[in-house]
Amino acid sequence: MDEKAFQDHYPDDYAHCYGCGRLNTEGHHLKSYWDGEETVCRYTPDAKYTGGFPGFLYGGMIASLIDCHAAGTAAAAKSKEDGKPIARFVTASLKVDYLAPTPINTELEARGKVIEIKGRKVIVEVTVSANGTLCATGSTVMVQIKDQG
Repeated sequence: MDEKAFQDHYPDDYAHCYGCGRLNTEGHHLKSYWDGEETVCRYTPDAKYTGGFPGFLYGGMIASLIDCHAAGTAAAAKSKEDGKPIARFVTASLKVDYLAPTPINTELEARGKVIEIKGRKVIVEVTVSANGTLCATGSTVMVQIKDQG
């Protein structure tokens, strides 16, 4: 695979996600890449994404980061396994555990690990860290959208 992010390979009809869609001018434009057998996404949230406690990120943004990174990871892993172009995946299940306050204005690192690929379903686990501190974990079930093209 080339140096482009997984999300940059999504078909145009499926590239409008607020979290990771390259065609959403207002979105976050989250980007995921291979890093060995894992995947990585780095994102620095600014102050407008603060939660109920000043200086820390609200939980919905953490969930969005996990969700989009897991979808990208699933798409890239399935593409790698099948030898086909990246196809779009959507979330069937998302479970997030918040382990420590997650700072804003600090680069976050999301790491994805594929647990299982079975047909159109891919199970991905994601960790989110800030400055070496594990802040959240996520378990996801991603499903490939049918009939893309």
